[in-house]
Order: sequence, then C-alpha cells, then structure tokens
Amino acid sequence: MKKLLVLTTALTSLAFAANADVTVMSWGGAYGEAQTEAHVKPWAAATGNAAVMVDSDNPAPALKAMVEAGNVTVDVASVEYADAVRLCDEGVLEPIDPATVKPGADGTAAVDDFFPGAITECGVATDIWANVFAYDTTKFPEGPKTVADFFDLTKFPGKRGLRKGAKAVLELALLGDGVAPADVYATLGTPEGVDRAFAKLDTIKSEVVWWEAGAQAPQLLADGEVAMTTAYNGRIFGAAVGEGKPFQIVWDGQIYESELYVVPKGAPNKDLAMDFISYATSTEGLRAQASNISYGAPRKSSNIEPIIYKDGKTDMAPHSPTNPANMANSLLTSSDFWVDHDAELNERFQAWLSQ
Repeated sequence: MKKLLVLTTALTSLAFAANADVTVMSWGGAYGEAQTEAHVKPWAAATGNAAVMVDSDNPAPALKAMVEAGNVTVDVASVEYADAVRLCDEGVLEPIDPATVKPGADGTAAVDDFFPGAITECGVATDIWANVFAYDTTKFPEGPKTVADFFDLTKFPGKRGLRKGAKAVLELALLGDGVAPADVYATLGTPEGVDRAFAKLDTIKSEVVWWEAGAQAPQLLADGEVAMTTAYNGRIFGAAVGEGKPFQIVWDGQIYESELYVVPKGAPNKDLAMDFISYATSTEGLRAQASNISYGAPRKSSNIEPIIYKDGKTDMAPHSPTNPANMANSLLTSSDFWVDHDAELNERFQAWLSQ
C-alpha cells in the first residue's frame, strides 16, 4: 500500500511535466528551489530544452516504484548516497560514465576534482548535507550545546521532533549516549548496540513528534509544537537566514552525507538526463547550488573561492556541514552499513514505534 501511495503521489505531481524534455525529481522546499535556480533553469536556458522540477518527500521509493511498474516518468532524481548505492545494486538505475562528468574549471579530471567517493557507479554527488538538530533561541537563550542535550528532558524540557525512520535516528541516539563517532557503526552492527540505541530513544519516546517530509521540521519549530527538532541543515538555514526565524543549529553530533543525481532505468530522455547531470555537477553548477542553500559543494574546484549566499552578503562557510568548526564531533553516514541493514533496522524501528 505504501509503495502504491508513493507511486500515485509521484505520478500525480508529474502530470504537468509531460511535455518537458527533462523532468527532475527532488525533495521540494528550499532544497528543490536551490536546484531549480542553480541547475534546472540554467540548463534549460543554455541548451534550449524544456526542464521541470517535481517534488517528492523521498525520491528513492518513488523511483523504485516507477521502475518496477514499468512507468518511469522522471529522467533525473536527487537521492541519498545509500539509496543511490542500493538502487544501483538492484538494477533500478542507469550507470553513469565518469568520463561524461565535466572536468573542473581548472581542467582537473572530475574523478580527481570530486571528493573521494562522490562519483559512484550510478550517481554523481551534488552536495554534502547533514542531519542536525536545532532549537528556538527565544525558548532556550543559553543553548543546548551538545547532542546529549537533545535527550535531556530535565535540563531542556519540551517536545522533540525526529524524522520517522531508523537512519540517522539510531546513530543520533548512540551519539547522544556517549558513543564516539568512530565507534557508532561498529556498535550499531551488534544486537547489544541496537538495543542500546532504542533504549536511549525510550528516554524521550513519550515526548517525540515524528516528521516525515523535510518541510515539517522547521514548521514544527516555528509553530511551537516542539522545543527542538532534528532537521536537514539547509531547511534550518533557509528558515533562519532566509526568513529571519530565531533558530539555531547545534552542530555537535551532526550526521552528514552526500546527495547524488541519478538516472532511473527506462528514463524517457536518458541522453538529455546525462547531459543535465554533467552540467549541474560542473564546478560552476555546484558553486551555484551551494550559494542557494547551506550544503557543501563536493568538488574541490567549487570551493577555491568563498561561496556567498544569494543575498550577496552571507558567507556560507559557517553554515556548511563541511566547515571544520562544525565537524568536531560529526559522523559520516556509512552507506555500506545502511545498504546491508536498512530493511532489518526499519522493521525493528516500526515494531518499536507500535509498542
């Protein structure tokens, strides 16, 4: 039923895109807007092709449903790293030849210009983003300061917002319980470690408001429905800097990874999709996206000069997951771990939710 719902929602949102030469599916909100302004509109202008952006709460399940149904209506999608690897292994995605990815502005080959691992068999990274938690400074003028504070209902009372799923939530629980980032996946790979993560979540379960779409997290905070919430860092940046909301990110315990552009098997405009990805992930394309939202650019040549927000004055460095000051107690998501354990841990998570 869930898969059918995802597919139905995706197809409904795509109805107006039937005449596009390239249809890109992404996450909506500030993120989708950033990719539209940095990639979709400029590529269309440069090539003369029609391009359109459509939104999804999570493009990966929608893509898989389309391919399995034999009714693929998007050409490019933006998916999380682990999903790109898993879907590629499952035969859902088209391979991408690294030679088709543009060299850096200085001529450096793409495979040397991108950060390690940013070009995979079926995907090219567009940004480095993070799961963080944030709070309203009018409610907590002095902090929280650490990931442990997220779980401290005595010192920082109030509801907590959490994404409804195992990924990044179980890691956050272990980080909040004092597990060092270097030990998180080794711990989570054991039955005892999984039990420990859920035991930590038990300490706040009665106070959790679950969110599923990225736009919900800052809205929960703005509406006062939660005292603090996990969120995609770009969503909080957009609300704080773009809309003037009194929100503050706590970078301690951030869980970061890459987002990738992929092409589904059976994409109606495969060749144009590959051209779009090459254009979007160029030095200039990635700088343009990073100037529209506070996610790090995943290739070296895009970061040679400071990146300034579209307001023309805000230096994006302090707001980026890749800023050294923001990475002191950070965790790089293990795509290998989630490719291997996603099904079992989400099954355990759903069982825990129903208890």
